[in-house]
Amino acid sequence: MCGIFCSISARSHVDPTPEHLALLRQRGPDSAGRVATTFESTPTADSPEDAGRACLTFISTVLSLRGAETVTQPHQAEDHSATLCWNGEAWSVDAVTTTGNDTVTVFDLITSALGGLDHSEADVQSGLRAISDRMASMAGPYAFVYYNAVNGRLYLGRDFLGRRSLLWSVGSRGELLISSVAPPSPSSAWTEIDADGIYCIALDSQSTLAASDMVSWGGYRISKVPYRTADDKNAGESTSVIPLLSLNKQVPTKPSSLTEKSNAVTQLESLLTESLRLRMSSIPEPPLNNVQRYPRAKLAILFSGGLDCTVLGRLAHDLLPLSEPIDLLNVAFENPRIHAKIDTTVEPTAAFESCPDRITGRSSYAELERICPGRSWRFVAIDIPYTETLEHHDRVLALMHPHNTEMDLSIAYALYFASRGAGHFDDKPYTTTSRVLLSGLGADELFAGYTRHATAYSRRDFAGLLDELDLDIGRLGKRNLGRDDRVISAWGREARFPFLDEELVAWSLAAPVWDKCGFGEAYDHTGKGEDGSTLLEPGKKVLRCLAWRLGMHNVAAEKKRAIQFGARTAKMTTGKTKGTTLLS
Repeated sequence: MCGIFCSISARSHVDPTPEHLALLRQRGPDSAGRVATTFESTPTADSPEDAGRACLTFISTVLSLRGAETVTQPHQAEDHSATLCWNGEAWSVDAVTTTGNDTVTVFDLITSALGGLDHSEADVQSGLRAISDRMASMAGPYAFVYYNAVNGRLYLGRDFLGRRSLLWSVGSRGELLISSVAPPSPSSAWTEIDADGIYCIALDSQSTLAASDMVSWGGYRISKVPYRTADDKNAGESTSVIPLLSLNKQVPTKPSSLTEKSNAVTQLESLLTESLRLRMSSIPEPPLNNVQRYPRAKLAILFSGGLDCTVLGRLAHDLLPLSEPIDLLNVAFENPRIHAKIDTTVEPTAAFESCPDRITGRSSYAELERICPGRSWRFVAIDIPYTETLEHHDRVLALMHPHNTEMDLSIAYALYFASRGAGHFDDKPYTTTSRVLLSGLGADELFAGYTRHATAYSRRDFAGLLDELDLDIGRLGKRNLGRDDRVISAWGREARFPFLDEELVAWSLAAPVWDKCGFGEAYDHTGKGEDGSTLLEPGKKVLRCLAWRLGMHNVAAEKKRAIQFGARTAKMTTGKTKGTTLLS
């Protein structure tokens, strides 16, 4: 995980405030760099008003998780003709797995895409299309800013799912600001850059750009070219890995049943295993901390004990050498509205141990230990008193900005404290050394795991279910991944999302609904059926069947629970607020 900051000003170089820089450094603790440059635009007979100066400032902080050595950023060409601020993971390019540090790989990818094109009189759209097509060939999460100093063009973008944060704002003197995270108590609102293509600020031709092709950020006109998807018939030789976010809406015409032997379960296991392999290979040894009691863990899982994260743990066990521990980060909160009647003077941890996610977490931890012997599984109990929640309230609000609802805050609290990784293991204080955190996010949207999916089916059968799923898929890149990135990375750790792998997402979108969930199938509510598949809830049934096949029978039957209710961060002061209520 890295931090990106860029400013463009007509007056002077603009740096982040000390408080803003501190947030960027927390994202990237391994190195920090700054590049300041100036672009002098040249007037022409057609556009004399283009004459002027732009002062550009770039700052990058780096969390080094790829390669043997840290590549400092901003990364520049030897002649300073190009500058890159990169925050991401390029797992593969043109279906070829990348190895080592990917910063130079991405720099070369963008530079070669422009080639001679952007150094000529070519129009802005041609350069945008060239970069957009090359970035679409790369699998992995990212946000980046790339500056071509020859003609004063700044390119930026996020991956199609928005797995890495990038925001923009306009400063008090009209300067344009771009950053991974907003400063504490921002003087003006910040806006998330949409994860729908590549953007360009052409400092050499601001006045000649057609307004129809533009969006405006403050006083700057911004061009955009959307990504091509893998099925785009007009893409020529494009090697895009981006699936069209459109669901197979075929309705079943005859009864079917998912079981652990179904082909869909085999396909999911293969795709999820490969996704994990990419995200777990070559994780560097984490730095030593000051209180090292145990061998360092390179991998941790955000662990509620639910289906998604436990299946990740079970498959990770097959990929990781037995000698390497896996930390399971389980967070529970004191909620004064719920825990008021618990006498914590008798049992200080009672409020935390009664949280639903702590109960399921310990149960799934025990099942992992039983099914996967020989592994050091470290269940890290992260207990957050209400007073500590209040102490961090303002910092969490700043990190999740511009998101600003009660639900945003309750989810952000859970992710923030879980990713800090400081709790107890074996009743002793323990903080995870892992800088890579696996998250099960995405499974509910892909495989119909939310309560609203069951509600949609009960109201309008498969038509209602498919419409609800289609809504979820269509807004995958527009919702909360930027918020989650900002909150988790505040501790110098990186979240990785195996369920949001490009190939896995493409398969899920193309698969018929009966290959993903079990609505309409027989469901044995008594728990006495002989066939394991009848014991499993219909939501995310393909994943439940996979858990069953892997021996995780208790986990396979576990009911879905939202993170804010499982960890008890929701409605801490009153039960009457709605998740969509705006924070004051």
